[in-house]
Amino acid sequence: MKFKLVATEKKARAGILTTDHGDVETPAFMPVGTRGSVKAIEQRELVDIGAQIILGNTYHLYLRPGSDILQQAGGLHRFISWDKPILTDSGGYQVYSLTDLRRIEEEGVTFKSHLDGSTHVFSPEGVVLTERQIGADIMMVLDECTPYPCDRPYAEASNGLTLRWAERCKSAFEKNPALYGYSQALFGIVQGSTYPEVRERSATSLVKMDFDGYAIGGLAVGEPIDEMYRMTELCESFLPSTKPRYLMGVGTPQNLLESIGRGIDMFDCVLPTRNGRNAMVFTHNGTLNIKNAAFKDDFSPVDPECNCYTCSTFTRAYLRHLFHVREILALQLATIHNLAFYLWLVGEARKRITKNEFFAWKNDFMQQLDEGKTAENESIN
Repeated sequence: MKFKLVATEKKARAGILTTDHGDVETPAFMPVGTRGSVKAIEQRELVDIGAQIILGNTYHLYLRPGSDILQQAGGLHRFISWDKPILTDSGGYQVYSLTDLRRIEEEGVTFKSHLDGSTHVFSPEGVVLTERQIGADIMMVLDECTPYPCDRPYAEASNGLTLRWAERCKSAFEKNPALYGYSQALFGIVQGSTYPEVRERSATSLVKMDFDGYAIGGLAVGEPIDEMYRMTELCESFLPSTKPRYLMGVGTPQNLLESIGRGIDMFDCVLPTRNGRNAMVFTHNGTLNIKNAAFKDDFSPVDPECNCYTCSTFTRAYLRHLFHVREILALQLATIHNLAFYLWLVGEARKRITKNEFFAWKNDFMQQLDEGKTAENESIN
């Protein structure tokens, strides 16, 4: 994997991430395909709307279909018929989200399967081997995503464990070659909750280990938004400019723009797909609940400024109707639009950075989003 910066404006960056499955222009948003499928949308539609890279989850793919099945298939790319880059999370988020079903020890994490109650141990070395079988272009180390709030002693102990796991992942990565004839990269994950000194220790220690890229984890888990931005900016200041930076699990359009302005290159989040399946659509003028009665006879596009298949073909009234009669097509059309909007957003940010006008555009666009939200609330009330 290679990473090249092509333009900067203050801390905002436009780059090219090169993998054996193709280039990813950054800033980039990665649709979340946890189990080998981005919910409610087909691979051909992902290509149509410009998705460059998708994300899968090691924990879920390990359980079903199973890493052995994926290896028999020749890796996840072949199994799901996706020839562009893939990134896999390590299962570290499940350490956070499945607290009732896991036990953390020095060796790793013991999970009780949410499917059948069976027990599985995720060690740093085992996770690397599983990610080798999955065959993602970018692999994440095993880490603990700390909850918010947590006290400083917990954050320090957790970070120490995450750093020791990162060293073990790096060693296992170097000892066990890729399986499918193309290269894979390994990213470290900065943790430390909202404690600046712990975050600094995490970032500087990981940089010394010399990973291919660096993620910022443990944010967007309930902390105040200003704290998320403060920690993002702090972590960025300790990461090398020559390698990609990935803010995990973030977020709203506003979150993406603010984080791009703080030097972040890569994002993933379930919001565009999950919200789409629940009739919430993102537009150039704020978020709409398309099930509202105000759209019953609104025959304009979902977003007049969007040229995706949904917006160029169907109306708000029709999409509202589909949700009210519980047609599966509603989920598909809303997901197509929301992901197209997110991909347009990071693409436009990249274009503005190359023209040295990102921050002026960002401020204007965020004001437009806020004004649209206010207008929508007033129309409902």
